[in-house]
Amino acid sequence: MAVSFPSSQISPSMDRTTQWVFSQDLPTDLIVEVGNSCFPLHKLMMVPKSGYIRKKVHQAADPAAIIPIEISDIPGGAEAFDRAARFCYGVNFEITVYNIAALRCAAEYLEMTEEHGEASLASRTVEFLEKAALKTLSGAVSVLRSCEELLPFADKIGLVQRSIDVIGLKACKEATFPTRSPTEWWAAELSSLPPIFFQKVLAAMQARSASPKTLATAISTYTNLTLPNNATLTSHHRTHLESIVSLLPPNDTVALPVSFFCVLLRNAIAVSASPASHENLEKRISSLLDTATLTDLLTITLDPSGERIANLDSVRKVISGFVERETSGSGRSLAGIFYGGGVALCSAPMQKVARMVDAFVAEIATDAEMPISKFVGIAGAIPKSARKFDDDLYRAVDIYLKAHHGLDEIDREKVCSVMDPLKLSYEARLHASQNKRLPLQIVLSALYYDQLKIRSGKGDLNMVTSPHLPTSEVVRKQAKADSSLAQENEALRTELARMKMLVSNFEQSQGSGSSRYAKAVATPSKKPTFFASFSRTFGKLNPFRHGSKDTSNITDDLSVDVAVAKPKKRRSSIS
Repeated sequence: MAVSFPSSQISPSMDRTTQWVFSQDLPTDLIVEVGNSCFPLHKLMMVPKSGYIRKKVHQAADPAAIIPIEISDIPGGAEAFDRAARFCYGVNFEITVYNIAALRCAAEYLEMTEEHGEASLASRTVEFLEKAALKTLSGAVSVLRSCEELLPFADKIGLVQRSIDVIGLKACKEATFPTRSPTEWWAAELSSLPPIFFQKVLAAMQARSASPKTLATAISTYTNLTLPNNATLTSHHRTHLESIVSLLPPNDTVALPVSFFCVLLRNAIAVSASPASHENLEKRISSLLDTATLTDLLTITLDPSGERIANLDSVRKVISGFVERETSGSGRSLAGIFYGGGVALCSAPMQKVARMVDAFVAEIATDAEMPISKFVGIAGAIPKSARKFDDDLYRAVDIYLKAHHGLDEIDREKVCSVMDPLKLSYEARLHASQNKRLPLQIVLSALYYDQLKIRSGKGDLNMVTSPHLPTSEVVRKQAKADSSLAQENEALRTELARMKMLVSNFEQSQGSGSSRYAKAVATPSKKPTFFASFSRTFGKLNPFRHGSKDTSNITDDLSVDVAVAKPKKRRSSIS
């Protein structure tokens, strides 16, 4: 007796079922529901080839009656069951690399194996995998990719691992002995895999002793092809980017350039990736910072348009991490390395990074919104012993002061605290001594240093009359004292000028009757006054007393030549 169903329950699969049945006069006695699809079938065709269907029929209260079977968790869903049912009816259908995984899982789920009949569906799928699907890299990638929707069943039957092993083997062979061009086509094939499978493929390649260059090619190609341009990144890409970061192998096992990690960190910043992803990338960049360039640091800093500074915290962390690694790696503290009376030079990588950081802060110094704390935090992250000369740093400071011309004396001193004016070259000190933007203390430090060198009669001065203080300390203390004295004297001069103005006004208002008083005020006695004595005392300390130092015609351009010179002693920041 035939069973009828409402039209709403009839699926395309059910319509196709009628084409499989050669004897239309036999009513269906088995109703299989897979999701929203219904399959009216015959026990006669299904039971002999499916152990799963056989058990369901035997468990029914009346095996002779129409038996409904509901299957909700079959791998591949209704499409996979549709092909399995066709196989039971002997209807031909096409097996491809795109449906073989689902068909292989369905065969195992429905127990269509050799145990339940010869020429089973399971044996047919195994044969196709061995002779066709897994014979090529492209086919194996397609099989593995289709397994994503079949988890965990595909992994349980070993299909995932088998595909991964084949891909790892063939990718290594193609990387070593390419069979087509471009030679890196194999890496592009891997880019279609989801991150969870790509990571396992990398592990399989490492197990087969893939070179760091091969692994780097696979990872960089995968990232470039699966992540869009930074300008089009959205929050929807966050999960994928975090997956890529999590699957990165250690730096010592893969030859990825630092520029790759810088671009990845910029993307992580753009999509607001997790703090763990940021920290992972920052540590990787820190370990390779001595191979980085100015462009790499700007890549992290600038926004997607490349016109605005968007992030400086990551750069500061990268630099600090590098300094910490260099310091701990050498097993010595930055403050306790001395030779020849001064601070020893740091390692060559540290000096290289110092030059790059100086160039970097000079680039970002033009930003009018750059706070002093950010500028000082990055410029001061490098130990002062890493710089032979501070010319490059002075250039960055000067650029910052020019772009932030409204700073008061205290703020300008904070900006200048990152450099040591006594470590400037002669040309840089000459420029600094006439630079109106610098605070007075810095100018005096540069002037006194040159005067002390002249008095010593040496090209390089190590000690002065005090046997206990190095030259730098003497110069700084004297410059600080004179700076304070100059400020006090300027205040007194201003007050004196104001008093003279008041007297002049008073004289004009009183007329001739007050001329005698005004004359007495305007012509003081010959006895030295406090103001005159103070001014004469300061005049002796004034380095400009022999001539005017007009700085109005001094150009702002400073050509910095960081020549390799004998390292100077470490000096503390200007207080």
